[in-house]
Amino acid sequence: MYSCEQMEDGFEYITVTNEAASAKIALQGAHLFEYSAKERADYIWLSRESSFKEGEAIRGGIPLCWPRFGNRDASLPQHGFARTAKFSLLNVIEISSTLTQVRFGLKETPQSLELWPFSFELEVVFEIGAQLSIAMHTKNCSQKQMMLTQALHTYFCVDDISKVKISGLEGVSFVDTLDNTTKKESEEIVIDREIDRVYFGTKEKYIVLEDGSKKLSIDAKGSDSCIVWNPWIEKCAKMSAMQSEAYREFVCIESANAFDDARYLAPGEVHSLKVLYKEL
Repeated sequence: MYSCEQMEDGFEYITVTNEAASAKIALQGAHLFEYSAKERADYIWLSRESSFKEGEAIRGGIPLCWPRFGNRDASLPQHGFARTAKFSLLNVIEISSTLTQVRFGLKETPQSLELWPFSFELEVVFEIGAQLSIAMHTKNCSQKQMMLTQALHTYFCVDDISKVKISGLEGVSFVDTLDNTTKKESEEIVIDREIDRVYFGTKEKYIVLEDGSKKLSIDAKGSDSCIVWNPWIEKCAKMSAMQSEAYREFVCIESANAFDDARYLAPGEVHSLKVLYKEL
């Protein structure tokens, strides 16, 4: 079942509950900020300092970076405008007693056209159950080619950042955005300092996040790039809606179409980015 809820200041979200899991998703940004599977450890992180206010991005959960990932396009806000846009709830389907599908939609507005001169349909589909899946379907409704970069900027909660291991990206080239150099991953990723890497050639890769007490697989489709990010000590202390020690509690592993993995959609064309998160 589901219900439409509001916080004290009117911030709108929906709550989904079935026999396998529960979730909360804000209409602003179609932003999932809470997910819990029964008899499983929670793995979606939300900052205790995050505000839920119109026009402000939520810190944590699964922000949707769209129609741009990063800040390489000066005409658009960093990570695009979808994170703070108001989506429509299209429908909720009870597929079974343990699986619920939720669909959100976004179309161009006069405000979006001032930033980005394209007509579009963006549909975001969540399937909430013992596993969590998310799909972003982008249709170019304009009469000209559309360039799209995007990411599911997922914050995974961890017990101890020093115990985190990320496997599946061995042998993959990446851009280290901290010094703008290109390197190749030689081993499992551990996090003992700031990390901000964009991996390319990840289409056939099966990524696994281990954190001592839990193990999670990340299986993306329609994507050939992936970002691994943790701000570490100095940057974390300067970030908004983030406690100074929060870097110990999360790592972002983002399924994406980033930078050179941009997609160019002809008029009427649809591109889908999908990801499935599964506890092992």
